[in-house]
Amino acid sequence: MLPELHSILNLLEGGFGQLKVFVLGDIMLDRYIHGEVDRISPEAPVPVIRHAQRYERAGGAANVAMNLAGLGCQTFLGGLWGRDSEQAELAALLDRAGIDTIGVVSSSLPTISKTRIVGRMQQLLRLDIESRDPVPAAEAQRLQELAIELVSKVHAVILSDYAKGALSRSLCEAVLRTARDTGIPVFVDPKTPDFSKYSGATTVCPNLGELAAATGIPSHQTEDLLSAGQALITEHDLKFLTVTMSEKGITVLRAASGAAPGVYHSPARAREVFDVSGAGDTVIATLAACVAGGLQIETAVELANVAAGIVVSKVGTVPVSAHELVAALTPSSGLSAGEKILDLERIKLRVAEWRASGETIVFTNGCFDLLHVGHITLLEDCRRFGSKLVLGLNADASVCRLKGPTRPIVSERERARVMAALAAVDAVVLFEEDTPLELIRALKPNVLVKGGDYIVETVIGHEEVLANGGRVEIVPTVEGFSTTNIVKKLTANSAPSEEVQK
Repeated sequence: MLPELHSILNLLEGGFGQLKVFVLGDIMLDRYIHGEVDRISPEAPVPVIRHAQRYERAGGAANVAMNLAGLGCQTFLGGLWGRDSEQAELAALLDRAGIDTIGVVSSSLPTISKTRIVGRMQQLLRLDIESRDPVPAAEAQRLQELAIELVSKVHAVILSDYAKGALSRSLCEAVLRTARDTGIPVFVDPKTPDFSKYSGATTVCPNLGELAAATGIPSHQTEDLLSAGQALITEHDLKFLTVTMSEKGITVLRAASGAAPGVYHSPARAREVFDVSGAGDTVIATLAACVAGGLQIETAVELANVAAGIVVSKVGTVPVSAHELVAALTPSSGLSAGEKILDLERIKLRVAEWRASGETIVFTNGCFDLLHVGHITLLEDCRRFGSKLVLGLNADASVCRLKGPTRPIVSERERARVMAALAAVDAVVLFEEDTPLELIRALKPNVLVKGGDYIVETVIGHEEVLANGGRVEIVPTVEGFSTTNIVKKLTANSAPSEEVQK
């Protein structure tokens, strides 16, 4: 289980929406052309691809911004783009994601684009469009003015440096100076071996190859490389160095002091890897959002590892989203009982996130006053019908109206914790009404389950579920087991015998 999991879920389910993050760097458009390859050209020894699909993605700093938007952050983007069709396509992608491009300067240089031609999941060719001319002075000055203005208005800044010209040394120094004066953390994704350009940043996030270029230590000499990385922290006035190590995970380095090694390593989360494009963008976006949200860097790298594992399992440059992280972090076995008990607003968010990740939502309800084998059997049956089980639990006032003034025996708070502790249950939500109809209408489960001698037409909420394309399942009860019978047995056993009464 991740440290600070409750805080992570709070951020993913609304907290990130309060954070403003500014991404400054090299903006790109990634274009993908997919097709089938079944012959070699007679004109030259090259494969012939038959076009089947084309799509565009935000790349470079724009992909970092897309990841932040996917997490729910208020995202601002700064950089350069041209006056061309690529700019129009990229602007449309960013606009749909709700990313504010107020910091982007329209340039006389072309919009950077990368076109990848892919056949049978294998990249055959990449065509890059970019200019190697220096950024015109007036455009560079305008970019710096906009960047400085934005830095003081956000909670974190990311410098996404792809060494394409947007992030000059003077721009980096100006941004870092402003951020330091205002106490804003700055996260850097470097593509230059000279880290002095980023002096004063909160952290620089190189991969092993980039750290090797910066230190002169071969990337396979991991121990020596990380030791050399620690020296860079003091040399460039960083708080820490965050090293992405591909399939090995992420390591956070702090300046060594005394007996403390200053190293924290988070192993990679095992997943099938399809495409590593954009994984670094996802990592730095997650780190910045988490630290801006008040999490410790150790927690941030753990979540970044989860996020990176999600994006590398996809094809192409695809950002992570909050609902994917929530789905990955909320298996019933991985949460404490308290983290599964949600109010109405939180359960609506959680269910929406699960549904967006392709989960099948199952709902059942009851008083569950004294837990017995009949209840367990019902819940196990529920799990057969889907991947996430939400349990609607009658509150105390509701139980009293339904069962009489002596009930419930166990309070709603205790009942909720007991039910949430069961591995079969993914979430528990209390309701005050006599029936769960309003809760069912709010959650729109895929499957509604009821135990007992019901038919579909007599189950509360069946019309709403069926109307939404769901289904209703009836499961038999276990004969002889009920809370009422348990209470009767306890009462009989505690009654004084006739001999004693005499």
